[in-house]
Amino acid sequence: MNSSHIPALAELEKMCFSAPWSESSLREELANPLSHFLAAVAEEKTAGYLGVQEVAGEGYITNIAVFPEYRRQGIAQALLEAAEAGAGERGCAFLTLEVRASNKAAAALYSKIGYTVTGERKNFYSNPAENALLMTKQLRKSEEQNAGI
Repeated sequence: MNSSHIPALAELEKMCFSAPWSESSLREELANPLSHFLAAVAEEKTAGYLGVQEVAGEGYITNIAVFPEYRRQGIAQALLEAAEAGAGERGCAFLTLEVRASNKAAAALYSKIGYTVTGERKNFYSNPAENALLMTKQLRKSEEQNAGI
């Protein structure tokens, strides 16, 4: 992702989320060394994006969204797979994300590619209030797993 994608992605945020990130928030993330953002481009248009923050070998997906006209074409899965590859190369043991409990389509995609429900955050979302499912995918074995503990 680069600054040319930001206006479209700020609009996508407004379409998809009750608490959207602003253009300035997205710009700040481009300068954050702990953040890694990917943009998907189709037909010379910004189709979607994904953001990851990585701290101490752990990756947290902060944003993932695809414009409606590009959904169900494999873009979200491609973004996730690219994020997983990058996070793995940078030494992350896992990626985790939150998804609205009612967002069955997204949760099904995450499950399909290896994310498992590892918890629930009560009343995590607002407008409307809703619980979040915490989903995680292991990218490499932890030291404990390697030692057979």
